[in-house]
Amino acid sequence: MQLRPAQLGAHLAKGLRALYVIHGDEPLLASEAGDEIRAAARAAGFDARDVLVAEAGFKWEAFAAANRNLGLFGARKLVDLRIPSGRPGVEGARALEDCANHPSPDAVTLVTLPRLDRTAQGSAWFSALERAGVSVAVQPLDRAELPRWLAARLARQKQRVSADTLQFLSDTTEGNLLAAQQEIEKLGLLLPEGELDHDAVERAVADVARFDVFQLSEAWLAGDAPRVCRIIAALEGEGEGMPLLIWQLGEDLHALAQVLDAMASGTPRGEAVRNARVWGRRQGALEMAARRVSPSMLPELVTGLARLDALAKGLGKGDVWQELAALALALCRQPDEALRSRLRPH
Repeated sequence: MQLRPAQLGAHLAKGLRALYVIHGDEPLLASEAGDEIRAAARAAGFDARDVLVAEAGFKWEAFAAANRNLGLFGARKLVDLRIPSGRPGVEGARALEDCANHPSPDAVTLVTLPRLDRTAQGSAWFSALERAGVSVAVQPLDRAELPRWLAARLARQKQRVSADTLQFLSDTTEGNLLAAQQEIEKLGLLLPEGELDHDAVERAVADVARFDVFQLSEAWLAGDAPRVCRIIAALEGEGEGMPLLIWQLGEDLHALAQVLDAMASGTPRGEAVRNARVWGRRQGALEMAARRVSPSMLPELVTGLARLDALAKGLGKGDVWQELAALALALCRQPDEALRSRLRPH
């Protein structure tokens, strides 16, 4: 059985299964899902708990023994196994498959994993865990989901804010869900219940947003000029390496050129985008770029990329970050100077 984190509470209210697997790369949601399962296990009488961390040198016999042996004085227990690398190895794979195929009636097993690649998700050991138990995938929230998530967290504190304030909170905490939760908790301590004033929220909240090159790629393909400027400013402040950003922009222009060329030959846009082998949210953003950008724009964008690459290598004069912003805004089909000066921090 596969569940989203938001579905876990309702599932646990109906009864506890013998095996749970949490996997993904959102630490806050993974921690909260684990806490829900541990609390349900305690409420169901699984009072003892064995915590095992499968790091280098881990003896998998300890995991097998924990599932066989009762807790102190025969108490039922929770076996809490963490695999930080997501790679149990040959011995660990056998132990996990055995656990899935022969569950103990006196134990609940919770296996926590990081984000798994396609190979790991297709492995025999992971498939066995999913078939026998409940799998909870915890992934970073989509940007569009963040305001609703923040509103729900505020509601727990009997607080609410306007849509504009939710957007402000989303902008300042995007990509850093743990910090977002901390900021929400801070608002609960500093401000009263009920409707919160926007200015009071803005004074209380720090800008803790975190971004990466893939979010920037999604933004400039989608044509979201304000977000492009915000992410570029944040990456510049964090000291992100320019070569990676130039490489990503080159990859995106290449994919866009491939899509536009296929469309010119009669291939439907959706099929052309799928053939470009761009995955996840960037696939939808690439389709938006294919609707927005004309083939005649590509030579200018490629020339700008070559100029940017030379500037990053010390050839020519200019600010490489400003040039990146100008080129990204051209891809968004936005005028660069006025918008960039308005959006970049002073």
